[in-house]
Amino acid sequence: MSLIRDISYNITRTMEYDPAAHSRLEVLLLYPHIKALLLHRLSHFYYRHHLFFLARLNSNIGRFWTGIEIHPGATIGRGLIIDHGMGVVIGETAVVGDDCLIYHGVTLGGTGKEHCKRHPTLGNKVMVGSGAKILGNITLGDRVQVGANAVVMKNVPADCTAVGIPARIIEKHPSGM
Repeated sequence: MSLIRDISYNITRTMEYDPAAHSRLEVLLLYPHIKALLLHRLSHFYYRHHLFFLARLNSNIGRFWTGIEIHPGATIGRGLIIDHGMGVVIGETAVVGDDCLIYHGVTLGGTGKEHCKRHPTLGNKVMVGSGAKILGNITLGDRVQVGANAVVMKNVPADCTAVGIPARIIEKHPSGM
């Protein structure tokens, strides 16, 4: 997928999601997640080509500029919205599916006890509430919703809502949501 189409899709999705977005230009220039994702795409390119210093340098510039830290090794699908993204951390082996929504203060991190794949995988259309921590090599299925400040350390099947510390599944919703 071309970078221009990817950015355009993210801007369109942001316009549909956020009633405060007044124009595509405003979203492009003023929404931090758009800049963070653009810089991540460049960092990820460097990372895949073993230009690790450039990848991390670019990643650090993105973190400084936006408050959103995305490791260059993370795999990010299209259409990710990071709403009020300050404090979001996405680890090196994390995988984020298409059309996900992540609120501020979220961590997709490791537990410190794993090697190789040590960060979570989010399916498509996953929503992670403010301050939630998704930790370890776990999978959140498609259309999962995670409540604010939840700590998720176990797999969550598709079409479920997880809340609490530690997170527990409180409902399974129809897949047509």
